[in-house]
Amino acid sequence: MKDQAASGESPEVAAGQRLSTREAAERLGVKPETLYAYVSRGQLSSRRAPGGRGSTFDAAEIDALARRTNRRTTSPATGDPAFRTGITLIENDRYYFRGVDATELARHYSYEEVADWLWTGELRPGVRFAASAEARAAARRAVEALPAHSGSTDRLRVAVVAAATTDPLRFDLSRDSVLAAARGLVPTLVEALPVVPGGPQGAGAAGEPRAGTSTPGLARRIWPKLTARPADEPAVAALDTALVLLIDHDLAASTLAARVAASAHAHPYAVVSAGLGVLEGPLHGAASGLAHRMLTEVLDRGSAAPVVADHLRTGRRVPGLGHRLYAVEDPRARALFALLDRVPQAAAALAAARDVVATTARHAPLHANVDLALAVLSVSCGMSAEAGETVFAVSRTAGWVAHALEEYGERPLRIRPSGQYNGPRPPQPLPAAADGAPR
Repeated sequence: MKDQAASGESPEVAAGQRLSTREAAERLGVKPETLYAYVSRGQLSSRRAPGGRGSTFDAAEIDALARRTNRRTTSPATGDPAFRTGITLIENDRYYFRGVDATELARHYSYEEVADWLWTGELRPGVRFAASAEARAAARRAVEALPAHSGSTDRLRVAVVAAATTDPLRFDLSRDSVLAAARGLVPTLVEALPVVPGGPQGAGAAGEPRAGTSTPGLARRIWPKLTARPADEPAVAALDTALVLLIDHDLAASTLAARVAASAHAHPYAVVSAGLGVLEGPLHGAASGLAHRMLTEVLDRGSAAPVVADHLRTGRRVPGLGHRLYAVEDPRARALFALLDRVPQAAAALAAARDVVATTARHAPLHANVDLALAVLSVSCGMSAEAGETVFAVSRTAGWVAHALEEYGERPLRIRPSGQYNGPRPPQPLPAAADGAPR
């Protein structure tokens, strides 16, 4: 545990809470007429509102009906489909895990403490995840067989598949079985990654516990897989905070893929594999690598102005800026920047990042996002450009598992959108061979 945290409760429906007709209809994603049809069929009860104007509905009853009917609502902000989830709320330029400010959680608790709490609702101070010897060995053998030029996400995907083969209980989707798999998978991913050459040698250098010592936290275990520099407390604290901040961010692309897999009752290893497959895109988990390279160039050239100009001249967007869900600075970036301010070796990269923001802000109201903050961490700690992607992938594994646990409780295969066909209308003739020869 980092510090003593302020208490927070998960968002539950208050006993006896009443909703107006509009609120109940929005929660179900239906029109008021449909709402009253549920009442007439006996599926809902209603009560006259005080003063006799309209009706009120029991919130718990509305939520139970939503679960039974698997109503898919629409986001009022974008019109996009929205699926009910109790994991992450993004609202008013802040974000919350189960109703608790996620940046506060990151300030007070470690990655493993927050991940375990997110899965179970129970905080266990000092909790550590452990990989089984069999899973660790299989994952390492699989990773070592890859070509030397393989990226970290390649290695993580292979490690997940290898770990899955060692778990005969992976098809058991009971809560306890999924939790056991998750607590073993996260450290397996970390321990399957190779140590950066040139780092400290000897027992414990790979981030694993020395004989007779307690297991270090995940941030300290992943540190030598990211950089050859010796670990120092301020930098490791910043890394641990980054891991917590990135655990979940509502239904991001990779999380939606993970939920689709879970909806098909894929086992948790397959759910994580689905998430990793999407995360590797340059517009998602790999975005911090672009920001890393940009900051390195800013440091080399001594100013952000020519670097930003080059990006714009070639039609590239400036990486690490802007987020569709926040009108101001990404709260994850703000929290991470605050910690990096305490890391002496981060001063130059922080100044470069602020120079980028100030230069771009002359003409566009863009703010730093978490990719820029991850880039400051990776540049200042001597990590590679793909280090941010590695941190993102390992961290988000806990979020994918949380969503899988939630989705396993829903109707199977409920996430089945319908395509809007715009091809030729039938009937069409059979296609002819390109050479015109009879078949």
